[in-house]
Amino acid sequence: MGHSWVEIELADMGRKKHLRVKALVDMGATLTVLPKRLAEELEIEPVSTEQVMTGAGPVRVERGRAWIKLGGKEEAFPVWISSFVDKVLLGVVVLESLGFEVDPTTGTLREKPLLMYSQEAH
Repeated sequence: MGHSWVEIELADMGRKKHLRVKALVDMGATLTVLPKRLAEELEIEPVSTEQVMTGAGPVRVERGRAWIKLGGKEEAFPVWISSFVDKVLLGVVVLESLGFEVDPTTGTLREKPLLMYSQEAH
Protein backbone atom coordinates (compact mmCIF):
# COMPACT_ATOMS: atom_id res chain seq x y z
CA MET A 1 0.00 0.00 0.00
CA GLY A 2 1.27 3.49 -0.85
CA HIS A 3 0.82 6.70 1.03
CA SER A 4 -2.67 7.90 1.91
CA TRP A 5 -3.35 11.62 1.57
CA VAL A 6 -6.57 13.26 2.78
CA GLU A 7 -7.89 16.79 2.83
CA ILE A 8 -8.55 18.17 6.31
CA GLU A 9 -9.45 21.54 7.75
CA LEU A 10 -7.33 22.89 10.60
CA ALA A 11 -8.30 25.77 12.87
CA ASP A 12 -7.20 27.48 16.05
CA MET A 13 -9.21 26.69 19.16
CA GLY A 14 -11.32 29.83 18.74
CA ARG A 15 -12.00 28.77 15.12
CA LYS A 16 -11.13 32.26 13.89
CA LYS A 17 -8.32 31.15 11.58
CA HIS A 18 -8.63 28.03 9.46
CA LEU A 19 -7.04 26.38 6.42
CA ARG A 20 -7.74 23.38 4.20
CA VAL A 21 -4.61 21.29 3.79
CA LYS A 22 -3.52 17.92 2.43
CA ALA A 23 -2.42 15.59 5.24
CA LEU A 24 -0.43 12.38 5.03
CA VAL A 25 -2.14 9.65 7.05
CA ASP A 26 0.53 8.28 9.42
CA MET A 27 -0.69 5.07 11.07
CA GLY A 28 2.55 4.96 13.08
CA ALA A 29 1.91 8.34 14.73
CA THR A 30 -0.24 8.82 17.80
CA LEU A 31 -0.94 12.54 17.47
CA THR A 32 -1.22 14.76 14.42
CA VAL A 33 1.89 16.76 13.53
CA LEU A 34 1.78 20.32 12.20
CA PRO A 35 4.75 22.15 10.72
CA LYS A 36 5.68 25.08 12.99
CA ARG A 37 5.09 27.64 10.20
CA LEU A 38 1.50 26.36 9.75
CA ALA A 39 0.82 26.40 13.51
CA GLU A 40 2.09 29.98 13.64
CA GLU A 41 -0.09 30.99 10.67
CA LEU A 42 -3.14 29.55 12.44
CA GLU A 43 -2.01 31.03 15.77
CA ILE A 44 -2.04 27.61 17.44
CA GLU A 45 -0.15 28.19 20.66
CA PRO A 46 2.14 25.60 22.25
CA VAL A 47 1.06 24.58 25.75
CA SER A 48 4.02 22.33 26.61
CA THR A 49 7.24 20.83 25.28
CA GLU A 50 7.59 17.06 25.42
CA GLN A 51 9.98 14.33 24.35
CA VAL A 52 8.59 12.00 21.67
CA MET A 53 9.99 9.05 19.77
CA THR A 54 10.60 9.25 16.01
CA GLY A 55 12.17 6.88 13.52
CA ALA A 56 15.41 8.80 14.09
CA GLY A 57 15.18 8.57 17.89
CA PRO A 58 13.85 10.85 20.65
CA VAL A 59 13.23 14.55 19.96
CA ARG A 60 11.63 17.41 21.88
CA VAL A 61 8.58 19.02 20.27
CA GLU A 62 5.92 21.47 21.31
CA ARG A 63 2.37 20.34 21.98
CA GLY A 64 -0.70 22.44 21.26
CA ARG A 65 -4.40 22.03 20.48
CA ALA A 66 -6.16 22.45 17.15
CA TRP A 67 -9.65 22.04 15.76
CA ILE A 68 -9.58 19.34 13.04
CA LYS A 69 -12.32 18.56 10.52
CA LEU A 70 -12.22 15.38 8.42
CA GLY A 71 -14.97 13.86 6.29
CA GLY A 72 -17.69 16.09 7.75
CA LYS A 73 -16.73 15.26 11.35
CA GLU A 74 -14.82 17.64 13.62
CA GLU A 75 -13.33 17.93 17.09
CA ALA A 76 -10.54 19.62 19.06
CA PHE A 77 -7.38 17.50 19.39
CA PRO A 78 -3.88 17.73 20.84
CA VAL A 79 -1.23 18.17 18.12
CA TRP A 80 2.57 18.14 17.93
CA ILE A 81 4.13 21.32 16.53
CA SER A 82 7.35 20.50 14.70
CA SER A 83 10.15 22.67 13.37
CA PHE A 84 11.56 19.77 11.31
CA VAL A 85 8.47 18.12 9.75
CA ASP A 86 7.41 19.91 6.56
CA LYS A 87 3.93 18.39 6.05
CA VAL A 88 0.83 17.69 8.10
CA LEU A 89 0.89 14.11 9.42
CA LEU A 90 -2.53 12.83 10.49
CA GLY A 91 -2.17 10.46 13.46
CA VAL A 92 -4.38 7.63 14.64
CA VAL A 93 -5.96 9.55 17.55
CA VAL A 94 -7.74 11.89 15.14
CA LEU A 95 -8.47 9.18 12.61
CA GLU A 96 -9.99 6.70 15.06
CA SER A 97 -11.72 9.31 17.25
CA LEU A 98 -13.61 10.58 14.21
CA GLY A 99 -14.52 7.03 13.17
CA PHE A 100 -12.21 6.40 10.20
CA GLU A 101 -9.66 3.80 9.16
CA VAL A 102 -7.45 3.27 6.11
CA ASP A 103 -8.72 0.65 3.67
CA PRO A 104 -5.57 -1.42 3.03
CA THR A 105 -6.68 -2.41 -0.48
CA THR A 106 -7.33 1.12 -1.78
CA GLY A 107 -5.35 3.35 0.59
CA THR A 108 -8.43 5.52 1.08
CA LEU A 109 -10.32 6.31 4.26
CA ARG A 110 -13.49 4.49 5.16
CA GLU A 111 -15.82 4.94 8.09
CA LYS A 112 -15.69 2.40 10.88
CA PRO A 113 -17.84 2.02 13.98
CA LEU A 114 -16.67 3.79 17.09
CA LEU A 115 -15.95 1.31 19.86
CA MET A 116 -16.75 1.61 23.53
CA TYR A 117 -15.63 -1.09 25.91
CA SER A 118 -18.43 -2.58 27.92
CA GLN A 119 -18.07 -5.41 30.39
CA GLU A 120 -21.28 -7.11 31.23
CA ALA A 121 -21.65 -8.71 34.65
CA HIS A 122 -21.94 -12.47 34.36
